Amino acid sequence: MSILGSRVIRKEDPALLRGEGRYVANLDLDHPLYACFATSPFAHATFTHVNTDDALGLPGVRHVLCGGDLDAAPIAPAIPDRPECARPVLATERVRYVGEPFALVLAETPQAAFDGAELVYADFDPLQAVIDPEQSMEDLVALFPGSTNIFAKSPDRPNANLFADADVVVTERLINQRLAPCSLETRAMAAVPTPDGRLVVYSSTQSAHGLRRTLVRCLNIDESSIVVRAQDVGGGFGAKVTVYPEDVAIAAAARKLRRPITWHEDRTRSMLGLVHGRAQIQYLELGATKEGKLVGYRLRIVQDSGAYPAFGALLPTLTCLMAPGTYLIPNVETSYVSVATNTTPISAYRGAGRPEAAAAIERMMDRLAAELAMDPVELRLRNLIPKEDFPLTTPTGANYDVGDYSRALSTLCERGGYAQLRDEQRRRRASAAPLQLGVGIAVYVEVTNGGGSSEYGRVEVQDDGVIVAYSGTSPHGQGHATAWSMLVANELGVDLDQVHVITGDTDLVPRGVGTFGSRSLQTGGAAVSGAAHELSIRAKQVAAATLEASEADIRLNADGAFVHGSPSTTLDWPTLARRARELDQPLDVTLDFAPADATYPFGAHLAVVEVDVETGRVHLISLNAVDDAGRILNPLLAEGQLHGGIAQGVAQALLEEFQYGADGSPLTPNFADYSIISAAELPSFDLFHQETPTFMNPLGAKGIGESGTIGATPAVWNAVIDALAHLGIRHINLPMSPQQVWRAITTMPAAERA
Repeated sequence: MSILGSRVIRKEDPALLRGEGRYVANLDLDHPLYACFATSPFAHATFTHVNTDDALGLPGVRHVLCGGDLDAAPIAPAIPDRPECARPVLATERVRYVGEPFALVLAETPQAAFDGAELVYADFDPLQAVIDPEQSMEDLVALFPGSTNIFAKSPDRPNANLFADADVVVTERLINQRLAPCSLETRAMAAVPTPDGRLVVYSSTQSAHGLRRTLVRCLNIDESSIVVRAQDVGGGFGAKVTVYPEDVAIAAAARKLRRPITWHEDRTRSMLGLVHGRAQIQYLELGATKEGKLVGYRLRIVQDSGAYPAFGALLPTLTCLMAPGTYLIPNVETSYVSVATNTTPISAYRGAGRPEAAAAIERMMDRLAAELAMDPVELRLRNLIPKEDFPLTTPTGANYDVGDYSRALSTLCERGGYAQLRDEQRRRRASAAPLQLGVGIAVYVEVTNGGGSSEYGRVEVQDDGVIVAYSGTSPHGQGHATAWSMLVANELGVDLDQVHVITGDTDLVPRGVGTFGSRSLQTGGAAVSGAAHELSIRAKQVAAATLEASEADIRLNADGAFVHGSPSTTLDWPTLARRARELDQPLDVTLDFAPADATYPFGAHLAVVEVDVETGRVHLISLNAVDDAGRILNPLLAEGQLHGGIAQGVAQALLEEFQYGADGSPLTPNFADYSIISAAELPSFDLFHQETPTFMNPLGAKGIGESGTIGATPAVWNAVIDALAHLGIRHINLPMSPQQVWRAITTMPAAERA
């Protein structure tokens, strides 16, 4: 019986629960220097001199390095034709956001490094800052003198006939607010020079090979001279895919000084330096017939990219790709502009462009339902792409593989008690109860492993019978050691404990892409599973030669040994491994799995909220979710990913927003001001798995790491506005804080209330 599909407990957890995790901060290094960065207190300023004397006078401070002291090239921009926007390792002459590093302090203790960084200052000459991306488009304040603030822009070809067949067109301006990823472990890195001239880098990263590639380029060194080892990672959420100036500075300083250097930033520096997410302004138009048949959709995006063009400048391409969502819309028009502002750069944050797309179309579906006086579920059912239409290419060029959207929504409404919730809502409205009930629906589809990138896998049997699986993925909580062990055990008939999984070490794994974009199982898992399958074939050949039998007569027994004829004639894995080496047929198989395209998970979420119309307070009562990520390898791991994703989606809907003052000063630089979610604000989630296997990989699996985030935010958003619909309220921008909700209620003229 196959182990796949079973609720296998994570192999990773016992060590973590015993406090035996391998984090960068726990490394036992030989007399390291501790690093802390001096960062800009201004959003926009020029400077010509950095004063380091006071810092160097502190006991324990050994070095203060500025931009000219490091032999390192800047980090290339994500927009290739904007080389002038490359990100300096340490700022020289100009800073462009509060928190940008301009000096590196190295000391014998962490406290001395921190105190030293506080004493480094530059002769800053403040400049006018631009925070609003729509104002930045006017180029009145140039972040890069001589260049436009527009990092990227799509062709804008408006279709005058887009809504020619529409009886109703609804419009809206949505703000998908700026978020801070808030990983429990902040950024951390250590760089250790070795006697043979190499540099070993330990990092809290989501892509060990990606970090190595950037360091090789910025330091102008050979790949063979640097090793990157990803440690246990206390949260990544996409933000730790990015390679930061601090990473390059630590590596360059360690090479220069020939001493180990370790860095672990404090929370406030992390809130300002770790990339932010979302930050989109969306202008939307959705048209339909009076019967509710969609005819056209227009999406225009203004993307706040922050001070440098990181991946965030390209996020609108994913939003535009996924614009139609789960619906048959014959005419879809999208455009975007990505703009520089004097703020922390924007990059990938859990969902990376897809939550923004789902939020846009799902809010507009509710706006349209209200305009047509139609139930929002009925409107969706009339327009969902039918199961028999798959595979299909959408008007925006997405190649949807498989889907059964109507079943997901119908299952959700049945199991979530949708009809009963509407009855309760009508009762509360009739009695003018202060706690009004809101019911929010969101049906989503997303893209995982966008671009169809490949991944490395290798499986070998050692002489002691231990089976080692090597993967180019770089997990940070997903449970790859468990999942890859299950795949190997399924192919080779061994216990999970017999399988050892190695990831995130560029010395042991020659190539890899990493873990982000919900890509790992469908690429890295498929590679490991395929390698294990090929190894099983090779092992059977060796067993047949050893036992002088036909391959057809060789089988694996329940104990994971090869058997021929009588059960007494067996070969265990250690014996087989040694025999294979003697025959020059080592049990060692490498496979790079390259799918033809991405996959498109989907699902439906139902959120139920109570809104106190007297105070604006929102209480999330329940959240039901039907998620379809193809074939599920381990429901326990899948549900863990959904729990985390839903929590972050709810947090965006109700709590989180990173804010700046008009001068670019951060207003929410720590957890005292930036509201993150806790268990107290969350109910238990009711999750239902639907499985529609994809044909894009042999496992039939799609990604699931970001699905919860993508479905939860618009479901909760719709629920809160639904609770207030009888007051005439049609839209409130995120986050749905008590202040925002109360303001919407109290500013609605009594004459306009429904």
